[in-house]
Formats: sequence, structure tokens, C-alpha cells
Amino acid sequence: MVRRISRRESLGWMSAAALSPFLSGCVSRVPVLSSWQQYRTSPEPKRVAAICTIWQKGLHAEVLAGKILEGWDSLGGPGPNLKLTSMYIDQIGPHDSGIDAAKKHGVQVFDTIEGAISVGGQGMPIDGVLLIGEHGEYPANEKGQDLYPRRRFMEEITDAFVKYGKVVPIYNDKHLGPEWLDALWMYNRAKELNIPFMAGSSLPLAYRVPDLTLPLGCEVEAVVCVGYSELDRYGIHALEFLQTLLERRRNAEKGVRRVQAWGLENAWAPLKRGDVDEELLDVALQASSERPPAEARENDNEWVGTMWYEYNDGLKVSIFMQHGHARRTAVAVRLKGESQPRVTTGLEMFQPARVPHFAYLLHAVERMFHTGVPTYPVERTLLTTGILDRALTSIYEGEREVITPELTIAYEPVDYPHAPNPLIETIGDLSYREGVIAGS
Repeated sequence: MVRRISRRESLGWMSAAALSPFLSGCVSRVPVLSSWQQYRTSPEPKRVAAICTIWQKGLHAEVLAGKILEGWDSLGGPGPNLKLTSMYIDQIGPHDSGIDAAKKHGVQVFDTIEGAISVGGQGMPIDGVLLIGEHGEYPANEKGQDLYPRRRFMEEITDAFVKYGKVVPIYNDKHLGPEWLDALWMYNRAKELNIPFMAGSSLPLAYRVPDLTLPLGCEVEAVVCVGYSELDRYGIHALEFLQTLLERRRNAEKGVRRVQAWGLENAWAPLKRGDVDEELLDVALQASSERPPAEARENDNEWVGTMWYEYNDGLKVSIFMQHGHARRTAVAVRLKGESQPRVTTGLEMFQPARVPHFAYLLHAVERMFHTGVPTYPVERTLLTTGILDRALTSIYEGEREVITPELTIAYEPVDYPHAPNPLIETIGDLSYREGVIAGS
């Protein structure tokens, strides 16, 4: 019998000492492969169940799971070595395109999560689960977090695993939770049942302009990030992109000791108190919008808010979130011994047709479904989820500093490639057509 972890127990584990047995040593060390095909364990496709909030054109379920049905470019043709066997859609409305997609490709749609996991039988004829709890009509809490049912999905998926005596890998789209206790429950549930588990934004897999990967073991002296749109929905993309770069610094990752955030009126607070490298801020501002930095600073009504946090190794980070002219997420970094900052951008607001960075995300997920080993550590997303939750808590509680022993989360980075050229994405012999579609 598998013991459930109660919410009270989760709360009790919110200290560094209590978390350390669960968070240390849980690292996937998989070398970079020269070919996307090398990890495939058999020519037979792995069978996948998709558990979604909604399925509409251009939204996460369609641009991720839809690539299994329609191919890498979502316009027909060869795709991943996966087979979508079943679907569960939590909200089916007038704009739903999932039912038609399922009919077209002979995929069974079930009205329960257990039904999708068991494909309507008395066993589990699947090899992996896509948990896509993003978009749809769900309430928000007092901190502004959209309460997507990711924990409920995880509970029902893993309850089915227990019932049928089998576990398969799970990928959770975007951050866990979204509330911290739910995120922690999801993480611990996967550990309890020994489930290969991945999560996170597509942004770490997106192309970077200019292309930048920080050297493993580098010493980062300062960093500034500029993102776009609201803190909850898009702040996680900025956090994940930044963490993908910074986790490669010297001594890898040990977690975060404190978090603070400010809303629109006080967005420049960390700059005023001297916690921001102004040269890096200007570099990131210009890279994010191609406007003169002074002009960007003057338009105070464009700024949504700012997240600031300090890692346990002393590195301090500021993420400025903006509506308006910011078109992409930009990161400026100063490395020890270098006079010139390094800068890169990722995830334009408008992407080439069919959102190609989701194909590179699906590559990483496909690899886990074939090998049974997470392609990169889920601890990265547990950490970014915690930072985001604590930042929203800070704003809700009067922009106070939040001390975060629960975010003493240690892991080591894994080398894994992101998408290449931003104009023509190529996987095998396929090329993406140009067009525009909003990413989220």
C-alpha cells in the first residue's frame, strides 16, 4: 500500500533540514547526444496519454501533444516516435479543437483521467503521460495565481498508477503547483512512487539570439533579466530561462535564501537601493525591445513589477517584467574576469508558425519516455516555482522580504541542447514555415 502525503506533512517539510533528504542526489545525469535518434530503445513508438485542461488551436495542449498527431511542424508529416493513445480534456467549450483532432487520428477521449490512463481497460497500456494544466477558465487566488488543476491531475494520474501497479514517466507542462504546497506535494509524490518526472517552461529549449550557453563552472558576478507581461503567467518563463543559464555557474545549484518583489509603483526598488548592475540593466533593456534604455526606463506605466532574489551562494538577481515594448526575454550577465557583459534573448512574443520551441521541448520529453530517465532535473522547476510563489506572496504581503529556507534546493545541471537558428528550425529534414503566433 502506498502512503499518501498529507497537506499537513507537506507544510511540515517546508524547512531546509526536512527537505534535504528529498532534494539531494535527485539528479539526472544524461550526456548530450549527437543524434536525436540515439536514445530510442526500440523502433516501436511509445504510447502516451495526454491529460489537459483545454485543447484549442495555438494553446499548449495543441502545440505540444498536437505535434505527436501532426508531426514536428504540426502541418502533417513525420513526427516524434510517440503515439497518442488517449486524451482527457477537463473543459470542452465552443472553441475546442481536441475532439476533432482525436477523431481525425483515432485517439480515444475519456471523461475521466483514470479512463485515459487505462485507455478504458483494466491495465495501463501506456508508456508516458503529458500533464498539460495550462489555459482554461479557472479561478485565481488572492495573490493572482491562476489555480490550474495540476495537483488534482497529478493526484488522479498517480492514483491510477497505484491502482494498476505500474508507473510511467510524467511530464508536467510549465511550473508545478502553481501554489508552493501543491508543487511540493507533486514533487514528493513522484519521489514516493519512483516516477520519472520532468516539468518546466518551453523557454529553456527555445532558440537564443545571440546564441549563448554559459560555460560550466563559470563565476557569475552579476545578472539582470527583463521579461514581458504579467508576473504569474509569464514570470515563470523568465525564471526558467534565467535558471537554465545560471545553474551552470560554479558549484552548481544550492538554492535561494530570500525573495522580494514589487508591483508597478515600486518596480525600480532594487535599482534604487543599489542591488542592480546598471550597465547590465541597460544591456538587457535594449536587447528586450531594441529601444534606447533611457526611453524604456521613462515609461513607468509599462512596468508590471520586479522580482528580486538572492541565491545561497550570494548571487543576487533582478527580473524586471514589462508590458508594452518588451518583445522578448533578455538576460545580461557579467562573468568574473570579463570586462564586457554577455547577453542573450529568448522566446519572442511572436513565434514562427506552430511554435517550434515546443518541438524541442517535446524532443526532451520523448527522450524521457524512451529511456525512463528525466532528460533534465525537475528540481530546476521546483525551485523556479518556489521563487515565483514567494515573489507573489511578497507583493501580496506589502512587498516584504520573504526568507526561504524551503528553497534550499540542490541539484546539478545537465548539458542539453536548445533550438538553433531562429528563422528556420530544422529537425531531421523538416523545416518550419514562417508565420506568427503568440507564445505563452
